[in-house]
Amino acid sequence: MVSVENLSFSYGRRAVLEQVGFTLEDGACLAVLGNNGAGKSTLLKCIDRILKPRSGQVRIDGKNVFSMSGTEMARSVAYVAQDSGAPDMTVFDAVLLGRKPYIKWDITAQDRQIAAETLARMRLEHLALRQVSELSGGEAQKVMLARALAQEPRLLLLDEPTSSLDPRNQHEVLQLVRRVAGERRICIVTVLHDLNLALRYCDRFLFLKDAGVYASGGQEAMTPENIEAVYHMHVHIIESMGIRVIVPFPDVKI
Repeated sequence: MVSVENLSFSYGRRAVLEQVGFTLEDGACLAVLGNNGAGKSTLLKCIDRILKPRSGQVRIDGKNVFSMSGTEMARSVAYVAQDSGAPDMTVFDAVLLGRKPYIKWDITAQDRQIAAETLARMRLEHLALRQVSELSGGEAQKVMLARALAQEPRLLLLDEPTSSLDPRNQHEVLQLVRRVAGERRICIVTVLHDLNLALRYCDRFLFLKDAGVYASGGQEAMTPENIEAVYHMHVHIIESMGIRVIVPFPDVKI
């Protein structure tokens, strides 16, 4: 279980997050939603200790991440940034780096097996010996996701994980991440700009507005009223073939 309690952060005098909090059960996926500049990426960086919040706590299974050692933190939290770069190494070695928190003296056969299995699940095994720097942006993004999954964290933080992917790969990757989260009981917090992807693959939602939480919860929080208030855009939510779909009407004044 993950608990974020009263997290606040400022860039200089500008408050970006004020008293932001949520809880997440094992195996659940939370979509962090809001306009550009709402503090979504900042929230993930505070949770991962990249940024130091003014106040608040983040607990994983009751343990405060700000009190964890570096190794314990690396075994608990994996973070995939919007642009993780393209390291000058093979795809297999890049994924194997996810095992670093568990390596004591040398890489074990189990570490290599986990890396190979993760590559197979991400359908990247045919790229195993290619240099990451030679891949397309979408392929490199999938490699970074594979590395995070090989890390076997309790909490997986994803900052716009589908931004470099074509539509088919967007759905394929989110389906896979959700399946792995359910099997391993991993908590996922992901920043998404595509509301329909969030609606389809996430079961919890956190709307950020004016540095705070405007609305949060399950499917009951994903309403036209909340979307319109946060994004200043009229929408309808319809159902097609059993799937809820958000239809925007950007030219309609609200």
